Order: sequence, then C-alpha cells, then structure tokens
Amino acid sequence: MRGLVGTGGLARLILRRDRYLLPLWVILFAVVPMGFVGATDGLYPEAADRLEYARTTGTNPTFLALYGPLYDTSLGAIIAQRSGFIPVVVAIISALTVVRHTRTEEEAGRRELLGATVTGRGAGLAAALLVTMTANLVLAALLAAGLTAQGLPLAGSLALGLQLAAAGCLFAAVAGVTAQLGEGPGAARGIAIAAVGVAFAVRMAADVGGAGNALSWLGWLSPFGWTNRVRAFGDERWWTLALVVALVAVLVTAAGALSARRDVGAGILPPRLGAPAAPGWLSGTFGLGWRLQSRPLYGWLAGFAALGVVYGALAGGVEDMVADNPELKEIFTKMGAERSSSIEGGGRGLEDGGQSAIIDAYFASVMSTVGLIVAAYAVSAALRLRTEEAGQRAEPLLATATGRLRWASSHGVFAALGSAAALAVTGAAAGLTHGLNTGDVGGELPRVFGAAMAQLPAVWLVGAIALALFGLTPRFTAGGAWAAVGLFALITMFGPSLDLAPWALDVSPFTHVPKIGQDFAVLPLLWLAAIAAALAAVGMVGFRRRDLSAH
Repeated sequence: MRGLVGTGGLARLILRRDRYLLPLWVILFAVVPMGFVGATDGLYPEAADRLEYARTTGTNPTFLALYGPLYDTSLGAIIAQRSGFIPVVVAIISALTVVRHTRTEEEAGRRELLGATVTGRGAGLAAALLVTMTANLVLAALLAAGLTAQGLPLAGSLALGLQLAAAGCLFAAVAGVTAQLGEGPGAARGIAIAAVGVAFAVRMAADVGGAGNALSWLGWLSPFGWTNRVRAFGDERWWTLALVVALVAVLVTAAGALSARRDVGAGILPPRLGAPAAPGWLSGTFGLGWRLQSRPLYGWLAGFAALGVVYGALAGGVEDMVADNPELKEIFTKMGAERSSSIEGGGRGLEDGGQSAIIDAYFASVMSTVGLIVAAYAVSAALRLRTEEAGQRAEPLLATATGRLRWASSHGVFAALGSAAALAVTGAAAGLTHGLNTGDVGGELPRVFGAAMAQLPAVWLVGAIALALFGLTPRFTAGGAWAAVGLFALITMFGPSLDLAPWALDVSPFTHVPKIGQDFAVLPLLWLAAIAAALAAVGMVGFRRRDLSAH
C-alpha cells in the first residue's frame, strides 16, 4: 500500500482544480433525463399513446441502433430509451478526465515534481480514478433522486442512474490503462475514445435487428450492451452490473501494474522511429505541425468514414418505418425531428413532405451529431498548441527566427482543414451508402454531403473558441474549450426535448445551421464564419502579446 501514499491529498487537489468543471457535467447529465419526464409525459399522456410509441419504435432499426431497446411501455421505460446515448457521452467525459489528471499532468512535468515528495508511485492514478468514479456515482444518486421525486419508481430510477454511472466508471478504468500505453496524452485519449467508439458500434450491431436477431449476442461483448441490459423500468436485472464491477476491477488492477512497470514520461508501447531522412517540406513549422497532427487526423478520418457508413445504412430503417404507416409520421414528428425545423424560412415540413421529409429529418438530426463530434476534433487539434507550450517545447522553437503567428497557424490550419476533411468524409460515406441502398447515388450523395458540410462554420466557431482561450487565458484553455463543446452538445441534442427557450437554443452555433430539405440560407453560415474568424484573430493577437506560460 506504500504506492498509494498521498492519494487523498491528490484527490483533493483534483477536486480543487475541477471545482467548476466536475460539478457542471455531473449536474448537467443528471438534469437532462429529468427534463425528459415532463416533455415525454406531455407527448404521450395516455397508455395508448405509449403503446403506439412502443409498437413503432420497438421494432425500428434506426432507433434501436441509436438508443437501444425499449423494455416496457411505461413512461420511465421510454425515458430510459431516449437517454440511451447519454452513457456514451458520460463515458467519453470520464475517460478524458482520467487522462487529464494522469498523462497530461505527467507530460507537463507536475507528476515528477509530486513524485519527489512523500507520494506513492500509484497515487496519481488512484486519485484520478477515485474522483472520476465518485463523480459518476454522485451523478447516479442525483438522477435517481430527481426521477423518483417526479413520481417514477425508485427501482427503475436507480437502475437508470447506475447505467450512466457504470458506463462512466468502466471507461474511466479503460483510460487508466490507455494512459500507460503511449508516450503522451494524445495517444491515451485517442485509444480511449476509440474504445468507446468500438463498444458503441458493437452495441448498435447487436440491437439494430431488435430482440431475437442473429447478432443480439454481440451485446454481451460491449459494455454499453451490459448497461442497457440492466433494463431500467423494465424488470430490472441488477446482476448485469456485476459484469461491469468485475471488468472495472480487472482494468484498475492492470492499470496499476502497467504504471509500476514504466518510467515517468515513457509508455509501455515502444515509440515508432521515424525515417532516417525526411523530405524538405517537413523542415518548416507546417511540416512540424503535420508530423504532430497527421496521425491523430488519420484515426479520426477512419472513424468518421465508418460513422458515415453506419448512418447511411440506418437511413433505410427510417424509410421502412414510415412505409404504409401513416400514424407513424405523427409519432416521428413528436419524437426526434425537432431539430429539423429550427431555421426560419421555407422548406418542406414533416406534415407535407411525405417520406422524403422523414429522411431529411433523420439526416438533419444525425449531421448535427456529426458536427458536434467534428467540433471535438477541432478543439483537440487546437489544444495541441497549449500542449506544446505547457510541455516547454514551444519556447526553444520560438527562440529561433520562427514567428509566433506562423507557429500557431501551423496547428490552427489542422483545426480548420482537418474539420473540413472530417465532415467531407462523413458526408460522402453516408450519402454514398444511402444512395446505393436507394439506387439514387446521383441524387442522394450531393444532398447528404451538403448537409454534412453545412456544419463546417459552426465547427470552425467551436475551434476558434479554443484558439481565443489559448491566446487570452492559457490556463483555462482546455477546460473552457471542452466546456463549450459540452454546452453546445447539451443544447443541440437535448434542448428541444427539454423545451428550452428559443434564446437558449440560439446559444449553440449548430442551431443556426440550415437543415437538409429546407431552403438553403447562406446568411447564418456567413455570420458563423465571421464570428469564428474574429475569435481566431483575437486568439492570435492575444498569443502574440502575452508571455509564454507552462502553467
């Protein structure tokens, strides 16, 4: 136990540093499902309404893939299904939190300073896991209390809260392992997020065909499949949580063992050596930016291509859902198409656009989600500037003839052009897949591709926020940028369901993006691009004038 000496002190330090960010995401993701209660009860007040919802969505591949199965026709069960994507978001936030307080601290040199005191070798990892898992359990308790206070059964409320907490705790433990593998926080974050993506994809494949399909067994290979099988508000199966607890114990033990084996600053996986000679274009600042940013970009692009194929394939499920079912059009209008009508102007509505309008509403919804994910990439690329500065690698470089603006631009261009490439890959993959399924590649590919690229100005604005924070307040760059991503995601994905006021919805730049199937409005995109350019300029000017900081 000597290796854990000082864990309590480091945990208090983490709580001190995250005194704003940690309560923010805990409260937000506890409040979101609570907000679904009133909205869902208003949409489906009678048992017959909820039965119709269950009949239509319970067998629909699209909703099964995105949100998971529906285990009952009660109000609580519908809320549990509509909250089916929240565990994925909680898992990502938990993983990033652990990486931030382990590998990022190590790269900044603070881990080595703390290790020189009376602090055990494993105390840093233990403190990060302790705080993150405790935060997830607090989230579960708040959610259970809030749902119970609104009249839902205690058992189901607790089960739903534990579903979210289980996903967060498990991928916090995954991040504890990935933090030991590579040489930097970028690799740890990339592997952890990739693990979340793979687990979600496996869960989607297991649930897309409904109960009893040939691939349903795949759900037992995914942690998200385990958490869904707790069956909140539907004959709860508490024993499935034992699988999560067992895997968490194994991962935490493995993380501790790997941490004890490696040197500070090193990773378990050996670094890949570069070529003995490099082309001339790699000798400048943009060449260095390419060397640092290209590999993460390749991984993101591969993930976005796969995501586009999945979304394009699922669009066929929406078509099947509305075929010969006029009642379902009204149900779909109630459920998830709120985001397809947030722009003023014309365009075909769900009521008068027929089946094509349903497909448009689907792609409007999923492309907003894609835009948020690409915004996370843009922030990650922009934050490389802060990583290089905090690691004291920017100072010797800028001591040469290299200018500050030129160096900062070498990374900022990846946040801009990399985001454009990510949206293009996703839109092309989704449009091509949907076009092949419908036999109309020439018609569907340009439409879906355009819907994806329309998200670009909003993505640029989020990346520009990171650049502005980097130039003005370097200490709060990472926390502020990721808080902005989380806020916009909350508003975009859950704002309509929570009946937020129009001014609150307008806070998110993705609210102003023209939606597929509507009259294309250029002015909102120009405003978003102009604001993004202004924020980026402010960040560049601020960085040029301020001192370099390693803190």
